[in-house]
Amino acid sequence: MSAATPFHTAADRARRMALYAYCAVVFVFLVAPILAIAPLSFNSGSFLSYPLDGFSLRWYAELFGSRGWGTAFRNSLLVAIAATGLATPLGTLAALGLARMSGAFKPLAIAVLLSPMFVPIIIVAVAVYFLYAPLGLTNSYLGLVLAHTTLATPFVVIVVHASLQGVDSSLLRAAASLGAPPMEAFFRVLLPLIAPGAVAGAIFAFMTSFDEIVVAMFLAGATQKTLPLQMWDGVRDQISPAITAAATLLTVTSVLLLGVVEVMRQRRARLYGKVSGREDLTGS
Repeated sequence: MSAATPFHTAADRARRMALYAYCAVVFVFLVAPILAIAPLSFNSGSFLSYPLDGFSLRWYAELFGSRGWGTAFRNSLLVAIAATGLATPLGTLAALGLARMSGAFKPLAIAVLLSPMFVPIIIVAVAVYFLYAPLGLTNSYLGLVLAHTTLATPFVVIVVHASLQGVDSSLLRAAASLGAPPMEAFFRVLLPLIAPGAVAGAIFAFMTSFDEIVVAMFLAGATQKTLPLQMWDGVRDQISPAITAAATLLTVTSVLLLGVVEVMRQRRARLYGKVSGREDLTGS
């Protein structure tokens, strides 16, 4: 037995190293195209090519100094904030309803609520356009916000619904037994428990709206042009290195927001751990 132990240890170590190597290859395969864009945004030349002509911030200066880029960034930010403000409470309430729902209609309700995620985006864009055009919502901020809310709400539903699965329903019953009305029990007991999930869902909703382009092509007018639309026009009309600066900033922003999501996930895990610890101490 003692002679077999080093063999198994070496075999386990070899499998672990092979797994790490495979994960590293997959990571490089996925990330390398993104990382290739960042150095180009600091190129002093006027063409997207390697090797770089030199280091310069001229394309970031153009990005922030150009009226077109500035307007597009402002539009994306305002629309994403508005869509997130609508999608977060709608998605949270829908998740609460799904958590309480049972029976044969629950799968149908889930399919309807999550359909904007699974239906091809071009079909959603065409459908929204034909729905909004008679209502005068095309070429308007309101129409763009409502359409992005439709796309962003399913992400909030998924994240908050997952958070609700870890909530002990006995806590709400305990609050009710102590005389707390349903609204007070929601705000003082349930909402703090699902708050990390709601924040994470809001971040996903913001990212969905901020990066969306297909629906914006159908609904946005000249004054509602968003940052992805501005980048698309730049690629189609003239390939400017300012596009790489915008892409780099979008990538950095996405990484930072995902970092916030991870912090929220860890906070949620610690919070549920504390709640479970109290339950163990009380013997419930």
